[in-house]
Amino acid sequence: MVNLTIDHLPVTVPEGTTILDAARSAGIHIPSLCYLRGVNEIGACRVCVVELVGMDRLVPACNNVVEEGMEVLTSSPKVRETRRINVELLLSQHDCHCATCVRSGNCSLQTIANDLNILDLPFEKKVPETRWDRSFPLFRDASKCIKCMRCIQICDKVQTLNIWDVAATGSRTTVDVSLNRKITQADCSLCGQCITHCPVGALRERDDTRQVFEALADPNKITVVQVAPAVRTAWGEFMGLSPEQATVKRMVAALRRIGFDYIFDTNFAADLTIMEEGSEFLQRLKNPGAFKAPMFTSCCPGWVRFLKSQYPDMVSQLSTAKSPQQMFGAAAKSYYAQLLGADPQRIYSVSIMPCLAKKQEAALPTMESAGAGPDVDVVLTTRELSRMIRAEHIIPAELKEEEFDEPLGVASGAGIIFGATGGVMEAALRSAYYLVTGKNPSPDAFRDVRGMDGWKEATFHIADTPIRVAVVSGLGNARRLIQALRRGEVQYDFVEVMACPGGCSGGGGQPIHDGQELAESRSEKLYGLDAIADLRFSHENPSVQRLYKDFLVRPLSEKAHHLLHTDHTAWEMPLSPDSQKN
Repeated sequence: MVNLTIDHLPVTVPEGTTILDAARSAGIHIPSLCYLRGVNEIGACRVCVVELVGMDRLVPACNNVVEEGMEVLTSSPKVRETRRINVELLLSQHDCHCATCVRSGNCSLQTIANDLNILDLPFEKKVPETRWDRSFPLFRDASKCIKCMRCIQICDKVQTLNIWDVAATGSRTTVDVSLNRKITQADCSLCGQCITHCPVGALRERDDTRQVFEALADPNKITVVQVAPAVRTAWGEFMGLSPEQATVKRMVAALRRIGFDYIFDTNFAADLTIMEEGSEFLQRLKNPGAFKAPMFTSCCPGWVRFLKSQYPDMVSQLSTAKSPQQMFGAAAKSYYAQLLGADPQRIYSVSIMPCLAKKQEAALPTMESAGAGPDVDVVLTTRELSRMIRAEHIIPAELKEEEFDEPLGVASGAGIIFGATGGVMEAALRSAYYLVTGKNPSPDAFRDVRGMDGWKEATFHIADTPIRVAVVSGLGNARRLIQALRRGEVQYDFVEVMACPGGCSGGGGQPIHDGQELAESRSEKLYGLDAIADLRFSHENPSVQRLYKDFLVRPLSEKAHHLLHTDHTAWEMPLSPDSQKN
């Protein structure tokens, strides 16, 4: 243990603790912009500088460790003036039109500038010009970049895709797409982790709320919206709602107030996915010579993009089942249009997802199975939903709870846990057990695949057959698993992969809380909802049973294949020069 003083307060912390963490342990807040624990500890922004008594120069608190007898001043006149100048220099190259910034009110730079009472800038303003393809789901605004390098480090160290890099030199130094590429030429998975770890508004999703508002105002359109499981855990965070207030049913009420005609639960399609993907897995398991193991889940489009660009020779091991989003879109423009007696062309299908890659997935040419244009017309992130609620001046806390519409609003607990890492695997195994044995297992029989570990594995027995499974979240972990498979170090029958650490709960379209990772707490809410659900098995969903009885016939039928499955080889990923990695 090391003894020191911080702002004249005695502090004792373990050896090797940074000054920043030591101060936090004593309840002393030191502002920072670039710091991300274990990921970005380079002291680039110089906002966290502190004074060490007896030393002339200031040091960054984020990457200097404590020493015995050290005396630290975090807010001395010298520190305040230096910190102020450093922030003013950042602002001199920053577009400060906060009123038109998506992160206004949730921007670390804005907060620190306000705390320092910076009311004008003494330095000449030089803001870089933004050149970007605005049709791409991920948007980078160069005029807001503060060169903190977080996006580079997250993409390199956590997701291992190396999409971002430092460009130019000197005062012209900035961050841009690596290898002198345009973003449309890069093998970006669209996981969005660079967005959720950006402290300012330099990175964001393409905003598609305007076209949704236009559709809502069109009397010739029937607006149908689906909401993903992970969205319900986070939608109220930016509106100050407590977990007790931010219920699923209150979210439904807000969507009705916005003006959607029919509001459904993507969990319904998650149950449908389990029926198709689970049946496909059992089919592969019975014919080991015809299929290469393991079978990979295909629910996460960020993971699909990663596999196609990094290991294209393994694409055949992906399940052909579409994601729940796309299954729902196909069902909405075929089965549900039939139930309504409506022309499928009139249905305008919107999905609300915790994800950016879903925007690109919906635009794929292979996702127009119902014959009425794209099966999903527009994808919104959780953040865009929050912005729409605010734009309509809706106060969710004052709304009475309302139910999803039927029949596509009925879902099981198995569908709910799709939003957590391991949830797809657990849901699939619950129904696979039933499909093989004819009886239900304990709903929690496969809970060993739960948890936030980036790579989990387990072996379960179904009718005396051992099933070797693995669950991975985060693309860096996915790469390590694939490399281990290629080296023959591990063997699995079934593997679930989610691009974002923690799964969809930590998705790139979720609300941003700088410095906090909330995937675990959000996932716990999903497991809590599963535990109290009336239905906990996908195959027991009465609406899914009715869909098969009245429309699809059975899992893996010809009609089910047409509407609910896809060909992953029918579209291409842009390949960077080093994309063929081993």
